[in-house]
Amino acid sequence: MNTEALLRDLRRQLDDGGLRACLLVRDLHTGQEVGIEPDAELPTASLVKVPLALATIERIRRGELDGATALDVQPGRITTPGPTGLSRFRHPARIAIDDLLYLSTCVSDSTAGDVLFGLTPPARVTALLHEFGLRGITVRHTLQELADTPEERLDPAQAHLAHALAIGAGAHGHRVPQLDITRANSGSAHAYVELLQALWTPSSIPPETAERVRGLMAHNVMRHRLTPDFSSDATTWSAKTGTLLNLRHEIGVVEHSDGRAFAVAVLTESLVPASKQPGADALMGQVARALRDHLRQL
Repeated sequence: MNTEALLRDLRRQLDDGGLRACLLVRDLHTGQEVGIEPDAELPTASLVKVPLALATIERIRRGELDGATALDVQPGRITTPGPTGLSRFRHPARIAIDDLLYLSTCVSDSTAGDVLFGLTPPARVTALLHEFGLRGITVRHTLQELADTPEERLDPAQAHLAHALAIGAGAHGHRVPQLDITRANSGSAHAYVELLQALWTPSSIPPETAERVRGLMAHNVMRHRLTPDFSSDATTWSAKTGTLLNLRHEIGVVEHSDGRAFAVAVLTESLVPASKQPGADALMGQVARALRDHLRQL
């Protein structure tokens, strides 16, 4: 199947599954890439924890922070389904910066992430990205703001109402501020593939910093979305997910035993007003894998 025919078929599958997808897959060695709306900008939810990790690790490398420094962390005490790690703790804890990096990136712990944002504010994270020549990812706010959406204010049986609200407005001037790209942390599939390229191949990011970010992504424990389509005994899948209301995202790099490597970024908006949509997660992986398989054959 040629590229145009493949993209038509995949768009049809996404439409049938109720997903608007902005995605890009790139061969990190040849630079060949294929995608669907790769430059469309969307709120990025927990994907922002990768730039946060990069900025924190780089500041440790520069000697501005000490990874062994232990900080007192107040518990998140969140009881709604979804949040992990310290976000669900009920009592204060004392945790080193290095371990907060693990919790924030690998476990997607937003409380840990906000402690790191307290050390490196959003504007500084964006500035460091620009310093490395990475544009298109904007970090505007901390992670606490992601926890205050209509879904958290409604009874679980009414979660569909929050999703209907999320679906019912455009990204510009959205009535839910976390979904308004002029106010939320935002980026595109293309911008995140550029970040992955810079982390996995020689770039202006210092090698020791890039290596450590790659290591964190390799230990990501959220493996329900694209992992089933990219993980095997002959591959390594290093990734980060992002989820917020009707947004389902994942970025990652699949490295094959033959030496080939592909960066993958899938950012989606569901048009189905439901909180749990395992079919959407599966469809994201199937479409991304079809694009990776196509590139491997070129």
